[in-house]
Amino acid sequence: MTSTTPTQSTTHGEPEVVSLLAAGRLLGMGRTTAYRLARAGEFPCRVLRIGGRYAVPVRALRALLDHTDPDSSSRPACEEG
Repeated sequence: MTSTTPTQSTTHGEPEVVSLLAAGRLLGMGRTTAYRLARAGEFPCRVLRIGGRYAVPVRALRALLDHTDPDSSSRPACEEG
């Protein structure tokens, strides 16, 4: 039986790409929004078109999530009184 899910993985056993739907859900968007943004070239991170499918590199997704993490060290310190 042939799988349609990308099977290449990194050295840690994690996939190198995830589906557009999975990436969109991690970013808090629904299916329709994710596909609309991908078609328009406006998805927040790199999207690959492989045949008739979209795939999002895990590295790009992690970079985006690390960059927008509200607990990151780049957040300005609060000023006191």
